[in-house]
Amino acid sequence: MLREPPPELPRIADYAAWHARRTPDAEALVLGERRVSYAGLDAAINDLAKAFMAAGVGKGDRVATLQTPHPDFFVSFLAATTIGAIWVGLNPRYRRQELAHVLRDSAPALLLTRTRIEDRDYKDDLLELSAEGVLPARVVLFADEPALSGADSFAAFLEAGRGVSDADLAARRDACGGRDPCLIVYTSGSTGKPKGALLDQAAIIAFSLVQNRLWPVEPLRVLNFLPINHIGCVVDLSTPCLTAGGTIAFMEQFDAAASVRAIETERLTAAFSVPSVFALQAALPEFDTVDQSSLQLAVWEGAAIPSDTLERLAAVAPRLATNYSLTEALAITIVEPTVDRDVLLQSVGFPFPEVEVRLIDADGHDVADGEGGEIVARSPYLFSGYWRQPETTAAAFTPDGFFRTGDLAVRRPDGRYRIVGRLKEMYKSGGYNVYPREVEAAIEEHPAVALAAVVAAPDPLWQEVGVAYVTLNAAAEPGDLAEWCRARLANYKVPKRFFVEPELPLLPIGKVDKVALRERAARAVEAD
Repeated sequence: MLREPPPELPRIADYAAWHARRTPDAEALVLGERRVSYAGLDAAINDLAKAFMAAGVGKGDRVATLQTPHPDFFVSFLAATTIGAIWVGLNPRYRRQELAHVLRDSAPALLLTRTRIEDRDYKDDLLELSAEGVLPARVVLFADEPALSGADSFAAFLEAGRGVSDADLAARRDACGGRDPCLIVYTSGSTGKPKGALLDQAAIIAFSLVQNRLWPVEPLRVLNFLPINHIGCVVDLSTPCLTAGGTIAFMEQFDAAASVRAIETERLTAAFSVPSVFALQAALPEFDTVDQSSLQLAVWEGAAIPSDTLERLAAVAPRLATNYSLTEALAITIVEPTVDRDVLLQSVGFPFPEVEVRLIDADGHDVADGEGGEIVARSPYLFSGYWRQPETTAAAFTPDGFFRTGDLAVRRPDGRYRIVGRLKEMYKSGGYNVYPREVEAAIEEHPAVALAAVVAAPDPLWQEVGVAYVTLNAAAEPGDLAEWCRARLANYKVPKRFFVEPELPLLPIGKVDKVALRERAARAVEAD
């Protein structure tokens, strides 16, 4: 029996209360043996929200959180946003200077933090940041963390909130929501210091409800191992699951084998990830032995999927889907559940409902079908702007309000869109434009190739040349791969060097780290 679909509510945290009234004992959050019901989640949100109020956190103030993918991260996000604060996630993998940049830029009123995660002790970092004047005046340690000079314990912090009445909390809630900003997500910063993309409650809620309608799964049970500073963790996975009244099983540190076993132990019904992670999982012996019969849907985001990985997924998930979106634009295109290989491998689908999509040339003119152009989008799901960067924000939009994605696509005859590259990744070799994604797709068609990444390296004759890094699932020599490409691509598109690697460097979210590969390629070419 299907559950009653939730309405569009003013605040994201309202969905915890909505489901707590209807299914109070249903599992909301899971981490190992810890099981949090919807009634328990709603109570935890209220307790922490009152503590924030008692600490003087006001509407529009920032609350920063240093935590793993953990139930406590999500409670902190919901508690902060339910009273109109703006939440900022800090990745535990950040080094001190990265922490300092985000803290300086967002200027939080309060920091919720761990002091140790796995083998890393953050005490020295926190004390140094405090000495630099970067930490906020109020620092609160999560439960069970060892004491730190100048920081409050979680128990004492919650106790102070008990003096805030239910009526006062309700009044604060009533004064916020809708288009009020609630989240700052710092972009990867591959071309400079990370920028904070500001998102609002209404956009996240509307996106979550529509995504659930287009990708229906009942009951919705997902695994979330993404870092909390990433849009994928907070918005793509956590909020749709919350609005659906589903269950989020958290994994603090990603482990490919454990993530596959979790499908069986937690009876996960949907798998959301990036292609490189699915490829890691599919290569494991466990992939063929674990009971994955609970899966109803598998979705990849952030990159195109190799055909062999898709086939492995299709063997365990009856429906497959993908989409195209950015931190700044929560939804642009979507592929609804299908088994059509052409649609899944060669497109990112049709525009998401209420999203206007255009492809434009360098002069801002629309390109013809079949021609490549930059994707620009206008919708209710767009971000509010870059935090405290009005000029950068203005430059990100066309004069008529379309967001410039920097990604290149063509519109197929069937109306679906196909990503062909990225303006910033595009390079010129002998005067010709080369789009790495097109070259990667050609390499990945080779039966021995599991994954390919192409980057540019300086060249004294051609200005830039392509360098390909590949992982294999069968024996192949670089010369074989070059010959394969020459049979399928114009000569200027064929990478000048091929490197076979046991694995490719990955960003914390599982995408290939092309910045690291570009540096590696430059050194390799220079050494020749």
